[in-house]
Amino acid sequence: MFLLCYTVLRSIELKVLAAVERGDTISELATKLDYSESYLSRAITELVEKGLVYTQRDGRRKRVVPSDARAVEVYQDLVRQHSHIGFPTLLTGKAIEVLYYLDQPRTVADVADRSDNYRNTVNRVFKRLRDRGLVGTDDGYYDFNGDFDRLYEFARELAHHLHRQRLEAVAPNGTILWEDHDEFLAQTETEIEADQFHETGLARFAAFDLLFLLTRDRYYLYSEDVETVSPAELCCHTLLIDDDTRHRSYCLLLLSHVEVDESDLQERAAKYGLEDEIDALLRYLETQGAVDDDRLPEWDEFQELAADYEVRLPK
Repeated sequence: MFLLCYTVLRSIELKVLAAVERGDTISELATKLDYSESYLSRAITELVEKGLVYTQRDGRRKRVVPSDARAVEVYQDLVRQHSHIGFPTLLTGKAIEVLYYLDQPRTVADVADRSDNYRNTVNRVFKRLRDRGLVGTDDGYYDFNGDFDRLYEFARELAHHLHRQRLEAVAPNGTILWEDHDEFLAQTETEIEADQFHETGLARFAAFDLLFLLTRDRYYLYSEDVETVSPAELCCHTLLIDDDTRHRSYCLLLLSHVEVDESDLQERAAKYGLEDEIDALLRYLETQGAVDDDRLPEWDEFQELAADYEVRLPK
């Protein structure tokens, strides 16, 4: 059903969102933007699929109406207040993705790492935005000028909206527990078999010969970049789902039972904002429970749990 590169808006889509007023016909928009009706219709169809506009029949004409998505509101407000800035041109390609990670002053290297882009790509985006006065730099750190920090809000709201669209298409009552620009972790009450949805949570432990009593909820990572959820990813997802003693114990069993690259685990922890939690788990295993954290089990209790699941602990 849904779109390739669904977190990216093309220039024509951004132009439509900038120009459309409630009740415009496709013909009126085509005239306003100087495009053919057939070309504009294709862009509107994509925006409808993304839930950013919808259409209404008015006799033989079709009217285009902006949706009530917060991303649309923020974007149109920016366009109205800064009509001299060509946002549809500035925000194409990787620009929205780069803006998504500018929640605070950051260097090119930091944004490149967080967005998994080349530094040259991030540099080009920042140069484009800096030349128009939207961002500035101080000692290598980029930040927004004036009220252009609303571009960050637009990028975040757009990604969240499109994630919701993606999830609701396969699980209308699903909940997003964590999200990034192009990935999200979802909780549902139904099974999802759609492409790019990878099962995670307690059900995923069975792939590593750890069988736990399951609840009615299911958990999925949406990602176009991974083929399956690794043990390192699974450990992080489990803590995001619930960071109680039971779930931490399950993570400890997994880390004791399968070989997990520690540097990879710490890299994943940074991605999910779980550095302290993962560090506590690793220190707990290294010190045989000598960690002061009431969310971790007593060592003798964990030894009994490991024996129940036939997991050998290091001596």
